[in-house]
Amino acid sequence: MTSPGLAYSFAVLRLVPHPFLGTFVNVGVVLHARTAEFLGVRLLTDRTALRLAAPAVDLELLLRYLESCQAVARGDAAAGPVALLPTSERFHWLTSPRSDVLQCSPVHAGITDNPALALDELFQREVVAPAPQRLPP
Repeated sequence: MTSPGLAYSFAVLRLVPHPFLGTFVNVGVVLHARTAEFLGVRLLTDRTALRLAAPAVDLELLLRYLESCQAVARGDAAAGPVALLPTSERFHWLTSPRSDVLQCSPVHAGITDNPALALDELFQREVVAPAPQRLPP
């Protein structure tokens, strides 16, 4: 008999250089598997790629923002009180709607036996080699 797997939720982090235009570039993935108490973030931190994606964005500020997301996901006390919350609450904080340069996609669900591997696969699919963007009909 095979294992039913672990349910997880994930969202794609998007760099939105001009929030009023709505264009974006995927720069990371946040994955939470509640029953495994797993919360992970994979981020694009390559300066050249980020600079090409959004030349007008303050790169140093963006990198600090991305690092704070990683610190919250890790539960690093230096990231402030939110980093000390349980994984579910940190996931909801990381994926809450914002009208900022860094935003999240809607939250999606999946099943896996290995949350860390699922995070790597999602990062590869959604950030490293995303599907072509299609314009609405």
